[in-house]
Amino acid sequence: MHTSNRLLLLSALGAIGATARDVPTNVRNFYNTAKSAGTCSNKLATGFYANDDGPNTFSYCGDHLADYNVIYIKGAGTAFVDMDIDCDGTQGSSADDGRCGSSGDTQSITSFQDTVKGYNKGIKDLDANIHPYVVFGNEGSKSGWKTFNPQSYGIKPLSIMAVVCDDKLIYGIWGDENGDDGDKPMVGEASISLATACYGKTAVNGNKGHDATDVLVIAFPGTDAVPGASGATWGASSYATFESSIEALGNKLIARIGGGTTTTSSTSKAATTSTKTTSNVACSWAGHCEGASCTSDDLCDGNLKCTEGECTPVGCSWALHCAGPSARAEICVMKT
Repeated sequence: MHTSNRLLLLSALGAIGATARDVPTNVRNFYNTAKSAGTCSNKLATGFYANDDGPNTFSYCGDHLADYNVIYIKGAGTAFVDMDIDCDGTQGSSADDGRCGSSGDTQSITSFQDTVKGYNKGIKDLDANIHPYVVFGNEGSKSGWKTFNPQSYGIKPLSIMAVVCDDKLIYGIWGDENGDDGDKPMVGEASISLATACYGKTAVNGNKGHDATDVLVIAFPGTDAVPGASGATWGASSYATFESSIEALGNKLIARIGGGTTTTSSTSKAATTSTKTTSNVACSWAGHCEGASCTSDDLCDGNLKCTEGECTPVGCSWALHCAGPSARAEICVMKT
């Protein structure tokens, strides 16, 4: 095989891997439990539609704010949301394959354009063909119009979101909001790149989405869910490159769900858990306790800090060699 052909094949395989992540056990259990639970109990806002001709029974659900610190959208019965296609943002990039041309409501701007531009990563806005963003939240000024502001519940612009679709787990970002330019307040929309990762290139275009209300979208309140300017490849030229750049943070965030430490990867490896010897430092944030992987202090529980890529007690400079019932004096190092 010629080197050039080999590189093309490897590139293609990498792109496929990024769209074929298995749903880890804790997220699958969450999906099934929420699905069977029916309408959520703690409705942060309700009265939204997934389809123009459907019921207005969809709600932003806070049933698991206290235990998992997540917000999701749930309808009545077993319904989650559908996935309409959003092509808003930068137009005409090299990643644009023409499928957005059939959209009749494309806008050349997304809700957080100023923040994206302020990252100074060579782009002025999100590109629906590259960035897997979720349309989340509802704004509007029409009389009686149903609204929901995710920021009122700690969800930050451009924070990581998790999407379960077609038995896959996709990581995206909160990148746009639903407006009041239509007849009804709608939910259930994502960028064309995210929808393509879910259902394939031939299944979706600017005017054709996924109609079944079986898509679970999960938002994560807190600054630790924000990759920031340096935590993602914002200037990527492909979906695969961008989505893989947020995978590590996505894996950390889904560990909140079920209070587990389950991780997954784009190579569809089985979910794994691990147990490490730790001290008795109290921790109230599942998945961010002592021994958890981290890239900054913001990814560790309030009683901990990030040391050499792992959450450790304050005052410890050597991860996993800190004060605790299993620590030995000769291998412990404490800052003075």
